[in-house]
Amino acid sequence: MLSNEISTAIKKALNEAPRNGYVAELHLQILKYGHELQNVSGKEFCEEIGIGISYGTEFKKMLKIFPRLKAAGLIEEKI
Repeated sequence: MLSNEISTAIKKALNEAPRNGYVAELHLQILKYGHELQNVSGKEFCEEIGIGISYGTEFKKMLKIFPRLKAAGLIEEKI
């Protein structure tokens, strides 16, 4: 389950994203909170954020590459 704090932060970031950068911002937010989202399903994430269920695929893709990016030096706080 998503914490209220993370849910609110992701919603805010998506609402402030430029129209042509919405999906990119979604990807960044998933990577930013990757540790906290490990036990969340794509469906649960989409429902909590209030986005289409089809974005669950994007959610899962980002979570799959998260460990590789961390190993390469990703610093979530800089996102």
